[in-house]
Amino acid sequence: MAEAERIIGTPENPDVEGADEGGSTAADAAANAGRGKRKVLALLTVAVVAYLLDLVTKMIVVAKLEHQPPIDVIGDWLQFRAIRNPGAAFGFGEAFTVIFTIIAAGVIVVIVRLARKLYSLPWAIALGLLLGGALGNLTDRLFRAPGVFEGAVVDFIAPKHFAVFNLADSAIVCGGILIVILSFKGLDPDGTVHKD
Repeated sequence: MAEAERIIGTPENPDVEGADEGGSTAADAAANAGRGKRKVLALLTVAVVAYLLDLVTKMIVVAKLEHQPPIDVIGDWLQFRAIRNPGAAFGFGEAFTVIFTIIAAGVIVVIVRLARKLYSLPWAIALGLLLGGALGNLTDRLFRAPGVFEGAVVDFIAPKHFAVFNLADSAIVCGGILIVILSFKGLDPDGTVHKD
């Protein structure tokens, strides 16, 4: 967690202490705090939407598609096929379900703790995708069979010659890709841009 906080950093914001030598005021600090709250709201909105989409699609898949033949969406190139995945994303590490559950819970805690230092909308979107995806798969691990911390995740999106996945996996991957892009562009979560 300390490493994640180091990466996120603390926004360089002298206004928080009051007026500085350049004439910043408490009003500037209030404006910055308001911008930070809007970014947290954006993070939470993205997370809730990603989580609900994942939850609803999994409920539909379990009710309508489980124990049924696959549905061809684009010929045999893309199918909807219900499977239960006790491993990590894309079916890796089936023997480590409890460890993946703990990691997902840790990711959620880190994102929630770091949200208070967030002043960048793109970072808010990226972290919201990670949070929503992690919550989606964590819900399966906690509440689906065979039991708490060992639940199998419902996967159903089956491209040809690729692993079966779900919307939570997609949100996590998209959030991760966005974080890599933002890092390469030099945009920090606190809204500052740095050039290396």
